[in-house]
Amino acid sequence: MGALSRPEEVLALVKLRVAAGQIKRQIPPEEHWAFAYSMLQKVSRSFALVIQQLGPELRNAVCIFYLVLRALDTVEDDTSIPTEVKVPILQEFYRHVYNRDWHYSSIKRQSKKSLGEWEQEWQNLYARRIWMFVRTQEYPREFHDLRMKVETVDDYDEYCHYVAGLVGYGLSRLFYAAGTEDLAPDSLSNSMGLFLQKTNIIRDYLEDINEIPKSRMFWPREIWSKYADKLEDFKYEENTEKAVQCLNDIVTNALIHAEECLQYMSALKNHAIFHFCAIPQIMAIGTCALCYNNVHVFRGVVKMRRGKLLL
Repeated sequence: MGALSRPEEVLALVKLRVAAGQIKRQIPPEEHWAFAYSMLQKVSRSFALVIQQLGPELRNAVCIFYLVLRALDTVEDDTSIPTEVKVPILQEFYRHVYNRDWHYSSIKRQSKKSLGEWEQEWQNLYARRIWMFVRTQEYPREFHDLRMKVETVDDYDEYCHYVAGLVGYGLSRLFYAAGTEDLAPDSLSNSMGLFLQKTNIIRDYLEDINEIPKSRMFWPREIWSKYADKLEDFKYEENTEKAVQCLNDIVTNALIHAEECLQYMSALKNHAIFHFCAIPQIMAIGTCALCYNNVHVFRGVVKMRRGKLLL
């Protein structure tokens, strides 16, 4: 009914449905690729659409890269795993990607399969680069403490670097390996990841603060302490004015990275890679605009309409 009240978005939604059908037809016939792409659609339907912008070879490499990092994120993000168990898993994760029998029983059921049961093709150039990238990214023990207690804006940037900036590094290296792009400066690759991650952190305030068994608090104290004694205070109606002031402050912080994101994308030569990079950034910019001055961030889910995004 929502789409019918906005006829200008109907055509865009029809195109989205057609694109979704094309995704299924483009999945390689081999069983292991069918499994990889089915997992991709289960864990992120939006990324499954975005990845179709890429050519077949690079698309397969990015699919595997995303699933490996999603598996890492599943472990890192699980508040039920004790620190003394979690940190060694993350530090040795590059070994686990070769072990088809490995899994961790406490991981949420919906994501567990992606950790131990996919069959990968590790014999090509892209796969070796992915493996070396995962192997060489250090997971400092203090990072786990950092994600649980982000004090300063520098802490915030460092956390976002580890969970998203490094993804930017990896993708830039894959684009370079494909021979279609120059190797982007790490600072620009990092900003591409930081902008997306900060946008997600802003949008997901209520979900993170209500996480069980323990709240996930990613907003930096340096920002929110100017407006409240506790981060969770913002979800209460009596603190609406201060909550919105804090929200605008942290959205402004995220937008700092927008200029470097534009610099990164302006240097891209391949149209498919440009579209792959630009779509998430457009979504992030739109989400920041939607969140700014919007108290609903503290009351529920704030999301761009798909039809509006596709216009």
